[in-house]
Amino acid sequence: MFTVHHLNNSRSQRVLWLLEELGLPYEIEHYQRDSVTNLAPPALLAKHPLGKSPMLEVDGRIITESGAIVDYLCAGFGPQLVPDRDTDAYISHLELMHFAEGSAMTPILLQLYVGKLGEAGAPLAPRITQQLESHFVYMESLLRPSGHFVQDELSAADIMLSFPAEIAIAQGQGKNLPKLAGFVASMQARPAYQRALEKGGAYAFA
Repeated sequence: MFTVHHLNNSRSQRVLWLLEELGLPYEIEHYQRDSVTNLAPPALLAKHPLGKSPMLEVDGRIITESGAIVDYLCAGFGPQLVPDRDTDAYISHLELMHFAEGSAMTPILLQLYVGKLGEAGAPLAPRITQQLESHFVYMESLLRPSGHFVQDELSAADIMLSFPAEIAIAQGQGKNLPKLAGFVASMQARPAYQRALEKGGAYAFA
């Protein structure tokens, strides 16, 4: 049995979705962001020194980092979500798994934190905006005619990229990025996604 330490409005929603896609049994420990600061509650610190979500608990072992959790679950239970290792698609898969949490999330987080500085953060705003647009347009360019990123059916890369894609659409980029908007709509319409949403609770990006 898996336990997901799930923070509302966070990247852990992807882990719930993946578990539903794989049909694996799991429990959820729910955590709520502070209504004023939007930060994770101190209770998460009791589970891991960084106090961040997602965390996947397996037989008492805590696994952190979204990419590591997705890799772990796919290796053990969902090889169909990863291209064959001797293909070019596998290299693209590796790139995008790291892109999702590295390159794509960097300007998103910068926008979030710098935005709290008000006028003090204004000098950084143009560069952050440019980087956001660059990364979102890049994601748009990678989508295949099938509406997926790596292969013509659901892959781990789709699951990892769903969160930055949802951020883009939540920021009103749907008209400029129609393929990305279609991707988000398609992923959110999947029965497994809907089951994860029902179990995970309110999610601001769906």
